[in-house]
Amino acid sequence: MIKLNELSKEINGYAKSKGFWDNPREIGTLLMLIVSELAEALEADRKVKYALPKEFKKNVDLGGNWQTNFELYIKDTFEDEIADAFIRLFDLCGAMNIDIEYHINQKLVYNAAREYRHGKKY
Repeated sequence: MIKLNELSKEINGYAKSKGFWDNPREIGTLLMLIVSELAEALEADRKVKYALPKEFKKNVDLGGNWQTNFELYIKDTFEDEIADAFIRLFDLCGAMNIDIEYHINQKLVYNAAREYRHGKKY
């Protein structure tokens, strides 16, 4: 099983290797880039654009070009944009040395003790 902290470091290392951390980055900008990926997921949902992983796998297994098939069946879909949001989140966690596993676990324990819908309508 992939550990989230390890994944964060791996993703951050990849982002560094591609030049995204050559200059200092502002936290607000990084957070808005995460939000922008979620907005793109919203637009994909509005356009009913969802991934077709079975078609992708079938065409790749038949000797198809991976990149072309990715662009045809996965790129810019709801799932693709959600993945982008996670990648940006993990990059940020890796850059800031956030122990995201610890914080997620602590939040889950806290939320388990909260009242139904946390006392809110929705």
